[in-house]
Amino acid sequence: MTLSGKASASPARPARDAVGRRSVGAVLAAPAGLLAHLFDAPMRLWQRIAGRGGMIAFFLAPNMAIFGLFVIVPLGLNVAYALSGGTALFLPQRSYVGAANFERLLTCGDHMDPATCRDDLFWIAVWNTVRFVGLQVVVLVGVAMVTALILNGKIRARGFWRAVFFFPVLLSPVVVGLIWKWIFQRQGLLNWVMVELGMDPVNWLTDRTWAFLFSVGISVWAHAGFYALILLAGLQAIPRDIYEAAEMDRTSPGRAFRRITLPLLWPNLLVVIVLALIRAVQVFDEVYVLTGGGPGTSTMYLTQYIYETGFASSLRNPGVAAAASLLMGGVLVVLTIAQLGLTRWRDRQ
Repeated sequence: MTLSGKASASPARPARDAVGRRSVGAVLAAPAGLLAHLFDAPMRLWQRIAGRGGMIAFFLAPNMAIFGLFVIVPLGLNVAYALSGGTALFLPQRSYVGAANFERLLTCGDHMDPATCRDDLFWIAVWNTVRFVGLQVVVLVGVAMVTALILNGKIRARGFWRAVFFFPVLLSPVVVGLIWKWIFQRQGLLNWVMVELGMDPVNWLTDRTWAFLFSVGISVWAHAGFYALILLAGLQAIPRDIYEAAEMDRTSPGRAFRRITLPLLWPNLLVVIVLALIRAVQVFDEVYVLTGGGPGTSTMYLTQYIYETGFASSLRNPGVAAAASLLMGGVLVVLTIAQLGLTRWRDRQ
């Protein structure tokens, strides 16, 4: 009788536990259900009054308000600063100068020679940025592509290697700069290793060429994992049977990459190129921590010029800094539109 009693009681316990869990869930969900019930009638009434378009506007209004507050309003203030002069920070204390700030930045005897420009430091930053973007974007896209192809292959511990390549993206740019500065400085880790091997230490960060190359390499190291994930997602979306058919036709791996992978990966590749270009033009944090723009002005890029002109310099000029930021933004918009137009033309072809 005892055994039968235990046997009959055992199925009842899970049933009681399930009922208890449902009761707790119902208690926790009750406030949400009550809140939804209270809003149901007013929302139905508003839907009848405003219609479908009104409901769309109602739900978009909070996002548009936030976008306007943190994007449109600062952009308008930036334009106002660009059209005003003086060193005062508050707009009411600044005088209207029209396009004088833009004229100061763009006046040059020869735009290829910053020494002939009225604001030579601006054009030094421009050409430094052009050099940086031209090298960094090419290397970054190449490294991201190779990384994505490797991670998409059949390798052991693939999940672990994906995490390893993505880890630098999680670090703050300031932390990235400090880590590499600790490695490359005069008393840093790299020179310590060289001394231990019997070599002379090198002032890596005081050499113009090395400082520029390190700024490019560190930027690639810090951001390649993010773009590799975008390309990896595109690679995984390509059907495997296409590659299997190519193998049956004895297509070489290089030809399969050119004829299959690149065309099907082009949308993802375009996103990577556009995002990498925008980020490269705006480079600041890690390079500023690593070199401070030096040696001299060899690693001073546009964003650092804008920061120092508007805030850090003793002869700060917010109007010139605002004008420079608008010119940089305009160039980015033009480049992005050109790339999107090129993609549409290629798709039509």
